[in-house]
Amino acid sequence: MLQNRDYSALVPGRWNQDAAGVVVLPSGRSVRGRALRGTTAPAGPEPEFGLYLLGHEPPTVQWPHHWLRWPDFRLPSEPLATREALLDVWRRSERERVEIACGGGRGRTGTAIACLAVLDGIPSSRAVLWTRQQYGRRAVETPWQRRFVARFDG
Repeated sequence: MLQNRDYSALVPGRWNQDAAGVVVLPSGRSVRGRALRGTTAPAGPEPEFGLYLLGHEPPTVQWPHHWLRWPDFRLPSEPLATREALLDVWRRSERERVEIACGGGRGRTGTAIACLAVLDGIPSSRAVLWTRQQYGRRAVETPWQRRFVARFDG
């Protein structure tokens, strides 16, 4: 019987939609959010691209990636570069397995996912709630992260 097999690794650009941390945007694009601190990479296929949101250089990975300087509990150091990187990730997520990760996998990662939701057509006034429902109830941790999403225009 083959019905419980995960064939997502055979289809480029597709995460298993039931896998931990995977968020499916309204357009059908998907991204995986996760924590880097104290965890190993989830089981399953590797990302085809990674966006890492940290105050220091990310750990070495074997796939193409981009690092945004974004200290814990804060906002990104370069908002314009952040917007460009998120737009790139949104475009890639249509055809590639993209992961977004920060230290704890909640605040910065949740903020980035909420911004992707705005790019995907969700009103910025609803993006944090949507992200908390789809990704994690404690996503987008700080008031300034919520304000960043509210002011992020698609």
